[in-house]
Amino acid sequence: MSVPDASLVVSDLHVQFGAFVAVHDVSFDAHPGEVRFLIGPNGAGKTTCIDAITGLSKGTGTARFGDKELLGSPAQKIVRLGVGRTFQTASVFAQLSVLQNLDIAAGLRRSPVSLLRARRGVDASVERALEETGLGTVRDLPAGMLSHGQKQWLEIGMLLVQDAKVLLLDEPVAGMSQDERTATGELLGRVAANRVVVVVEHDMDFMRSFATRVTVLHQGRVLSEGSVAEIQADPRVQEVYLGTAGALSGALAPGAEEVD
Repeated sequence: MSVPDASLVVSDLHVQFGAFVAVHDVSFDAHPGEVRFLIGPNGAGKTTCIDAITGLSKGTGTARFGDKELLGSPAQKIVRLGVGRTFQTASVFAQLSVLQNLDIAAGLRRSPVSLLRARRGVDASVERALEETGLGTVRDLPAGMLSHGQKQWLEIGMLLVQDAKVLLLDEPVAGMSQDERTATGELLGRVAANRVVVVVEHDMDFMRSFATRVTVLHQGRVLSEGSVAEIQADPRVQEVYLGTAGALSGALAPGAEEVD
């Protein structure tokens, strides 16, 4: 199958810890213009997949972004190739303002020479990130004063100012209010317009509302793949999620503990 150069294509990804196989020959692809979800019960291998793609775990197979192979590369090189990720707990500088957090992140993509030059005003990439994330009204607040949802948006903004072309987001709405989950879904839709967005998530209401395509993992393998309607209608998925189609909507609660 022909895929756009800007796509992420994972083929036969295999991750093993000693005798334990955490991810067994998993394949999926993700493209700009869609919000791609990885879902599955605890221990299914979802987080391990993105750990391997971002260089935090050793994996075999292939994970290509455009013509670049990611597997086997150091984590910092993968970041420089435009692949960014978030974790379940946002990592921001609590004592610094939203604007300062974004400015520091923007500095990571500037050359050492440009960092020495005096800058006038706010970097254009920072202004764009403030607008895209909706954080413009709190730009001068210390990041530690933000709501849980706003901290997650700030972390996404920090990836945007680094010009990340692939965003791998690990449970971005865990612990958020309903309004924050809705705002986050809308943000991901905007971000995905010209970037690859892959979301690992437990919140099935969130998935149903905002997923373009879904891959269901179970015991380290791909169980099902397709649209939300297609995976909910799949008898194999229904069996995993307590044996009923209705259970899929509630089997994985928001913020459920992740052990994979």
